[in-house]
Amino acid sequence: MKNSKTLYLVEMALLVSIIILMAFTPIGYLRMPGIEITFIMIPVVIGSVLLGEKAGAVLGGVFGITSFIQCFGMSQFGAALLAINPFLTFILCMVPRILMGYLSGLVYKLLRNNKNKLIPFGAAALTGPLTNTLLFVGGVIVMFGNTEFIMSLRGGLNVIAFFAAFVGINGVIEAVVSFVVSTGILTALKKYIAN
Repeated sequence: MKNSKTLYLVEMALLVSIIILMAFTPIGYLRMPGIEITFIMIPVVIGSVLLGEKAGAVLGGVFGITSFIQCFGMSQFGAALLAINPFLTFILCMVPRILMGYLSGLVYKLLRNNKNKLIPFGAAALTGPLTNTLLFVGGVIVMFGNTEFIMSLRGGLNVIAFFAAFVGINGVIEAVVSFVVSTGILTALKKYIAN
């Protein structure tokens, strides 16, 4: 019992370290004018599958904290939102990331008995980035949609077209990367752990 708890804590610490490393080095984000694509959901998804949905929520929370820290000058988009409303920016950084980790683990848990292990791994790997993107972009529209900053980004597009464009770019790239990388790593880790 003590050894399994120690192993759990070591695995959590390792995943938290990876999230922090990715958040504060170029590994975690692909930044282009007007768009930021993150790959930090990968260790969150891996942790949620290997350690459960509660661990996924904690790892998502760590991701959320690093996202909020990015708003203090490391992310132009985040800094602009922080200047508008720090409290709503904090909520926007935390809630989608916590739910992303939790739901990835929950989806895996519901599908884990499938004979084809790629199905639960792939479903969890897609749940993470899609949840993150949909909730984040939806949150931006609900909480900041009427601000001058977001209105200028919309460039005349209506809310639905803006949402679709934003989700289409971010969501698709993040989902494809997460699906390929997370599913590959999880498949290898599960084979290693089983032996």
